[in-house]
Amino acid sequence: MVEMSRERFEELVSDALDGVPVELTRLMDNVVVLVEDEPPEHEPSDLLGLYDGVALTERDSNYTFREPDRIFIFRNPTLAMCGDEAEVVAEVRITVVHEIAHHFGIDDEALHALGYA
Repeated sequence: MVEMSRERFEELVSDALDGVPVELTRLMDNVVVLVEDEPPEHEPSDLLGLYDGVALTERDSNYTFREPDRIFIFRNPTLAMCGDEAEVVAEVRITVVHEIAHHFGIDDEALHALGYA
């Protein structure tokens, strides 16, 4: 397990977001990225990230005046599975990309094929 302040972890999430190509971030619509220490009680305790919303591919003309979709990155499970900061950096990057992909309607099967398990 890696010891890391919440501020440093949030910085890594921000860095991962900065690494997403501008062509993709321009297409993201009505979504926020949040850091939480733990996943919700009804989710697995080792969950690293979660997309909560309506994927862009599923939105239609009725999608109006909605609260933002939410991408959660979970700090404690990520730190628990990593052995050093370099692993945390890599895992945060993978998790951020994975959850953004869900925003674009890409499912887990396709993500696994692309190496973003």
